[in-house]
Amino acid sequence: MDLKDIKAIIDLMKKNSVSEFELERQDFKIRLKRGGVQVSQYEESPIAIAMPTAAPALVTTTAPVAVAAVSNDAEIKSPMIGTFYRSPSPESANYVEVGTEVNADSVVCIIEAMKVMNEIKAELRGVITEILIDNVKPVEFGQPIFRIRPL
Repeated sequence: MDLKDIKAIIDLMKKNSVSEFELERQDFKIRLKRGGVQVSQYEESPIAIAMPTAAPALVTTTAPVAVAAVSNDAEIKSPMIGTFYRSPSPESANYVEVGTEVNADSVVCIIEAMKVMNEIKAELRGVITEILIDNVKPVEFGQPIFRIRPL
């Protein structure tokens, strides 16, 4: 496996929101793991950018940094690896949208695993504030799929 193949795997991981990838062959093993950075407030501060050159360089600029607002929203996480579906069928309406009020027993999506359609429930009463996964995309175990503001 060469660098071009590894870069292609990384691109696929980004496009499909996959956080971990492992491949093992006879005398070759690779494990890739993606992580994210979370900032909790809006601030205007210097940004350090590493530039890939022969000698390491650091460029500093003052630009506003856009960050997510701090909230008390909870996350509904995927209980399994599979494919995320927002509706029971392609021609049906989505289970929930941003702003939908749900109860603990409300179905919010389906995750298909090994050709079995698993209904995922909210497990708490609240209002959906964000849908974190695109329809018909793969999800990992424990991956956040919705944000919900508890009521």
